[in-house]
Amino acid sequence: MVDSQVIADFFGVLLLGGAAGTIAAALVPSLRGSVVDAVLPITALVATGATLGSLYFSEVADFVPCELCWFQRIAMYPLAVVLVAATARRDRAILPYVGIVAGIGLAISLYHIQLQILPDQGSFCDAVSPCTATWVEGLGFLTIPQMAGSSFAIITGLIILTLVTDKEPA
Repeated sequence: MVDSQVIADFFGVLLLGGAAGTIAAALVPSLRGSVVDAVLPITALVATGATLGSLYFSEVADFVPCELCWFQRIAMYPLAVVLVAATARRDRAILPYVGIVAGIGLAISLYHIQLQILPDQGSFCDAVSPCTATWVEGLGFLTIPQMAGSSFAIITGLIILTLVTDKEPA
């Protein structure tokens, strides 16, 4: 079995690359068109990767998800399915709705991240699988909620960029 730290590092590299690509597309007009044109397969890949990563950590590495992890999964798993279907159908009309769900997932992730940073405030998670637990740190600093949050942020950012770009005059 592959070590969970290696998997976390792999996803960390992918997420840093995805974040850099999203920022570059927002800042460099010559890149924006290509990224906007490919928003469906890119976001489908991010959501599917996040889904597979979370399944690896719980089903293979045996990390028990806390309640906030479950809420993040409730937001991410349908995105993977819907974005793959939208990619196959080339249906960009789904983007505003995906953006809303990804934004909700991002808000949950941000709350989870701050719980890990400030663990003394308490939470509603149980003692068996506390929300403050850090199972793994990708690249030495990315926790699972940070990886989920990064995935939601990339999806949300790309969708906002696409919706704004599509409304700009040609």
